[in-house]
Amino acid sequence: MTTPEWENIYDLYCGKVMGYIAARVQRRADAEDLCADVFEKAFRKRDAFDESKASISTWIFTITRNTVIDYFRKTRPTEEPDENLASDEEVDEHLLSQETLSELATALNKLPEELQDIIVLMYYDGKPMTEVAMIMGLSYGAVKLRHQKALAQLKLMLRA
Repeated sequence: MTTPEWENIYDLYCGKVMGYIAARVQRRADAEDLCADVFEKAFRKRDAFDESKASISTWIFTITRNTVIDYFRKTRPTEEPDENLASDEEVDEHLLSQETLSELATALNKLPEELQDIIVLMYYDGKPMTEVAMIMGLSYGAVKLRHQKALAQLKLMLRA
C-alpha cells in the first residue's frame, strides 16, 4: 500500500473510527489517543491486509473494535462508556419524535456490549448486517437474532 493510498484510507475512515470510539469512551483525549492507536496499528500491519479475506473497512473496524476492547480491559474498573451514542443525522426520525437522544443513549448503554456494538455498527456506522457479522466474528444468523433482541430491548426500555 503506497503512502497516498494510505492517506486516502485515513481520510475516509478517521471520522468514522473516531465516532465509534467516542461513542464508547468518556474522555475525548482518550478517544483521540485510541483513534491514533488504531491507525498506527493498521499502518504497521498494512502489508498483512488481505483484500480477499475482508474489505478495508471491515479490517479497519475490526482493529478499532479490538482496540476499544483492550482499552476497557485495562480501564473498566474506573471508567464506563459514554452515554452519548446517538447522532442527529443517523437516528430514525420516528424514534427521534418519540424520545430524546439522551433517553436513547441511556437505553442503548444499558444493553450488553455485544448488542450495543451491533446497533452502533448498523445504525451509526451504516454497516450491512453481513459486514457486522464479519467484524464481530459471528454468523449472519446470530447477528440477525441479536439485532432483533437489541431492538426489542430498546423498545421496552424506551416505553418504560
